[in-house]
Amino acid sequence: MTREEKSQVIEALTSQLSEGNIIYLADISGLNASQTSNLRRACFKANVKLSVVKNTLLEKAMEKSDKDFGELPSMLKGNTSMMLSETGNAPAKLIKEFRKKSDKPLLKGAYVEEAIYVGDDQLDALVNIKSKEEVIGDIIGLLQSPAKNVVSALQSGGSKLSGILKTLSEK
Repeated sequence: MTREEKSQVIEALTSQLSEGNIIYLADISGLNASQTSNLRRACFKANVKLSVVKNTLLEKAMEKSDKDFGELPSMLKGNTSMMLSETGNAPAKLIKEFRKKSDKPLLKGAYVEEAIYVGDDQLDALVNIKSKEEVIGDIIGLLQSPAKNVVSALQSGGSKLSGILKTLSEK
């Protein structure tokens, strides 16, 4: 690979890192061809972009990026695959689901909305992260709950009052 090709790859990686807020680094070494194909297919279905990257080029792209990746550049040893997603927990769920059949991929680290997770032991915490849509749904549900209670209380009170008035008028 020539210097020019390397600089083009670094520029492409830097733009991907700058655009994305959810970046997972995983080790998929040891997977055979069919397992790798199944992982790529699962990533495509989950709208996760999977690419194998060269550690030195990714490290340089992280340095050039305007984001603070903390300890993630130190995790770039061995084989590294980068997973990009729009949803914070999608790659973590995908890794956990894929691990039911295999012991790989191993999570090296993740950058999710400016939070940094390092190590495979963080996978459960990442799975439990709620997406932006889920949080908005929870907030709307919480906001609607008191209003629904007030409306139902008023409706039940109105039917009781009309029942009492009807009974009194019949006597």
